[in-house]
Formats: sequence, C-alpha cells, structure tokens
Amino acid sequence: MAQENKMKNILENINKAFENRIRLGIMSVLIVNDDMDFNSLKDLLGVTDGNLASHISALEKFGYIDVIKQFIGKKPNTTYKATSIGKKAFQSHLEALEKLINNND
Repeated sequence: MAQENKMKNILENINKAFENRIRLGIMSVLIVNDDMDFNSLKDLLGVTDGNLASHISALEKFGYIDVIKQFIGKKPNTTYKATSIGKKAFQSHLEALEKLINNND
C-alpha cells in the first residue's frame, strides 16, 4: 500500500501540459536556449505552422512561455522564451519522470 501511495504521489507531479511530444520538445528547446524563433522551432521539431502555433498558444496560456513579437528591419519576427514559472514546472515534471523511472525516491 505504501508503494501505491508513493507511485500516486509521483504521478500527481507529472504535468499534463508536457504530455504531448511537441510541447515537451518546445520546452526542452527553450530550457537549453535563451530563446528561439518560430521557424527555427518549426524546423527543429519537424511540425507544421498550425501545429506549432496551437501548442505554443497552449503553453503561453499556462504562463510557461513568453511570446516576443518585434520587427527586424521591416520583417516581423516572433521569438519564444521559457518563463521562470515554465522552467520550474518543466523541472518538476522531469523530476517526477525520473522518480517514476527510478522508482526509488
């Protein structure tokens, strides 16, 4: 029974926002890099514009990423950055996965 409760506690810390591989990929990239522009993220993750945009929108609603829109010359440029809340949530998610895999904490 104690093992079941332990497992339940670990599973509660797995963040549903990161269950999708694209959201997991977006956050992974933004944790490793200070920021990333839309096209670079799209190419890196191998997704369509619409697919990436919907997942970015979801992460933005959670407050996990900031969207920075600016112009470079006359061209619009959108970059994304992980927020401190997003970094903390992602770290907690990774720790929960690690505990689940190791099943020893």
